[in-house]
Amino acid sequence: MVQLTLPRNSQVTEGKVWPKPEGATNFTEYRIYRWNPDDGRNPRVDTYFVDKDDCGPMVLDGLIYIKNKIDPTLTFRRSCREGICGSCAMNIDGTNTLACTKGTDEVAGDIVKIYPLPHMPVVKDLVPDLTRFYAQHRSIEPWLKTTTPTPEKEWRQSHEDRAKLDGLYECILCACCSTSCPSYWWNGDRYLGPAILLQAYRWLIDSRDEATGERLDDLEDPFRLYRCHTIMNCSQACPKGLNPAKAIAEIKKMLVERRV
Repeated sequence: MVQLTLPRNSQVTEGKVWPKPEGATNFTEYRIYRWNPDDGRNPRVDTYFVDKDDCGPMVLDGLIYIKNKIDPTLTFRRSCREGICGSCAMNIDGTNTLACTKGTDEVAGDIVKIYPLPHMPVVKDLVPDLTRFYAQHRSIEPWLKTTTPTPEKEWRQSHEDRAKLDGLYECILCACCSTSCPSYWWNGDRYLGPAILLQAYRWLIDSRDEATGERLDDLEDPFRLYRCHTIMNCSQACPKGLNPAKAIAEIKKMLVERRV
């Protein structure tokens, strides 16, 4: 039998239970993953109580309430609060999603359980290290590549060709899909993952781009593309309702079609 020896601080322990807001009678219980790389201690799960009568309806509102009124050391990312920037992506109630668009009333049960995005190095608390994720995005060269002279005004595109980008350009690079993919968990150093491959497909089918062959050459690799095993977690996790699995299948189809 295989025996695994994990680091001492791999085990998540019970953390502090913070007191309920004084005078509150209507509250939501939050259990939040906490880890500080500077204190050398195990990660823990702290318990907080948020006054629902003094807080907005979204999970992000609860996190901001906790940071502002209970525990200022709680660390998380957030920016737009409108589901546009992708900063507040985290694992809520067992699902990768955006805290700003997840309502507390959508959580099953009476407890909101929050962890950082899975299988990513943690910087602190709910903040994952996305360095490799962004480097992979940069590697596909996500910009228009052309060889013909630049037009005086703009690159023209028909309405039909523009419609092909729907369901692709809306990706906000929150990493919810990639961090829900077992293939990315196991091969994240070489497999690009669903978010980046969806972005790659967006440029492959852009009628204005003139580097299709070069882009396909770059993707035709046993790991960069073909580690996708159509598990479909990515499409279920996307908070924008996109379908990375379909985009990956279309890339594979393009690679086959250029051979025949």
